[in-house]
Amino acid sequence: MEIDDLRALIDDDLDRELHESQRALMNLRFRAATMQLTDVKQISKARKRIARINTVIRERELGRASQ
Repeated sequence: MEIDDLRALIDDDLDRELHESQRALMNLRFRAATMQLTDVKQISKARKRIARINTVIRERELGRASQ
């Protein structure tokens, strides 16, 4: 999902996406620790996705504060 797609989501959907992404990252880390993960780049992709979601959430918080 691109940043523009994330910006189009409502707050509840963003929170849900954040929770799901964090859960997926936890599973990826677990699989990496048990040597079941073949593509370790998935971990960095998941971290970047979480960062994008947090960026959109923060943008919205700052937008509300300035009004």
